[in-house]
Amino acid sequence: MEREEILAKAQVENKGKDIADLDAQRKGAYIAYFVGLTLIIIWDIVEGIRFHHINFGGNMALFAMAFTAFLVKFIKLRKRHELIVALVYGIGTVTFLVLWILQLAGVMSR
Repeated sequence: MEREEILAKAQVENKGKDIADLDAQRKGAYIAYFVGLTLIIIWDIVEGIRFHHINFGGNMALFAMAFTAFLVKFIKLRKRHELIVALVYGIGTVTFLVLWILQLAGVMSR
């Protein structure tokens, strides 16, 4: 087999997807998640120190991101522990959403 034949066969097997590009996107998303996580934690600390309260909206977004990631992993891999972790993050998302709505409505003190 020549180089062009091997390349054509690999492209057919991978359905035209560029594996290196997909890997770079995956790594980029992973790093972006941790950057977002770090920024939200810093945001919570600064608000807690400066204003003596934490806005639950950022935490809800953080939990929603983790919920989505683990739900997608469960759908793709069908592993029970991925579903359990997704459910835990889903419960956290709903909890922080309710707390955030209560803050916005003025029910909870800021």
